[in-house]
Amino acid sequence: MLYYLFEYLEKQYQFPGASLFQFLTFRAAMSVLLSLVLATVYGKRIILFLRRKQIGETVRDLGLEGQKEKTGTPTMGGIIIILSTLIPTLLFARLDNIYIILLIITTLWMGTIGFIDDYIKIFRKNKQGLKGRFKVLGQVVLGLMVGAVLYFHPEVTMKEKSTTVITQSYEVEQVEGREVKSLKTNIPFFKNNELDYSRWVSWIGEGAEKYAWLLFIPIVIFIVTAVSNGANLTDGVDGLAAGTSAIIVLTLGIFAWVSGNVIFSDYLDIFFIPRAGEMVIFIAAFVGALVGFLWYNAFPAQIFMGDTGSLTIGGVIAVIALIVRKELLIPLLCGIFFAESISVMLQVSYFKYTRRKYGEGKRIFLMSPLHHHYQKKGYHESKIVTRFWIVGILLAIVTIVTLKVR
Repeated sequence: MLYYLFEYLEKQYQFPGASLFQFLTFRAAMSVLLSLVLATVYGKRIILFLRRKQIGETVRDLGLEGQKEKTGTPTMGGIIIILSTLIPTLLFARLDNIYIILLIITTLWMGTIGFIDDYIKIFRKNKQGLKGRFKVLGQVVLGLMVGAVLYFHPEVTMKEKSTTVITQSYEVEQVEGREVKSLKTNIPFFKNNELDYSRWVSWIGEGAEKYAWLLFIPIVIFIVTAVSNGANLTDGVDGLAAGTSAIIVLTLGIFAWVSGNVIFSDYLDIFFIPRAGEMVIFIAAFVGALVGFLWYNAFPAQIFMGDTGSLTIGGVIAVIALIVRKELLIPLLCGIFFAESISVMLQVSYFKYTRRKYGEGKRIFLMSPLHHHYQKKGYHESKIVTRFWIVGILLAIVTIVTLKVR
């Protein structure tokens, strides 16, 4: 909103300083500062409100050290993250940008699903919360919407590169002015690092590429569902999900910035995605909200994010990765989420297999998800969280390095 206000003031009255709002970096800086203030200052008031209303976590007894002390800790803290993200975005971002609209819808959609789940757990006293099939249905619907927008919307484009031959041994590629619809994405670690989803259906026959959405949209649905569930599983000890997510989102912010900048995208030889740079405003607000929330969520946690926060975080991360065409980097960048999800799947599958074969179920881990395994081994949760953060930073660095390693 402020972008349009100061744009008007500059055009009509040459208002001093109004031109600052034309700069992406200035608006991103203002966005992260405001989100930090909202999450830390007003987050405290939300925590006090939740305590007065006795909206606290009911912790199941899993035999973990320090678990009982967490009973009654306010939950649904994802509201802090959502509000601290949306308010700066509405103030500083261009609201006619299709990617900003898509991220706002994702935040509200997944936040609503998580809120319903937390509401059932707390007020209906049902520890199971929203039934799994309804959660998955909500994630599938979001993936369907995101996939349809990314495929059909006319403003979701990329710019082609043209090759200019200087000599027989030297060619120059540069970005043309023409925007095209494309289903190309990046494959990490390969020299010719482009994958076109439409080619996967070309074998059907001539003209089959126009039906590529039948392949692309299910892939989007799978990614949105997988990442949001991975973030949900990671939210098990104080500060783990918030800190890990902040690292991931900051990395995606770098990708969004270079992908939306014609000079840097050309230099790094990645796709130039027009209008993608505007996402930096949302991402800056999101990082600020996560760090501000971490102020209260770090051990010992004064508040938990609940599914209101964890499902929202996963959905947003998935959508940003899809927009900047780095979805194939998700297993690497979101390695913590991936490990947590895999640990649960392996544990459940192996238990069922051994029970069926030997009559008694056996376990691979002491407990899943993975962070509980280390708790069972006697590690303090602060040490577990810190080490997971370190691993997350290493994964983020390797992910950034893939920009040039091919």
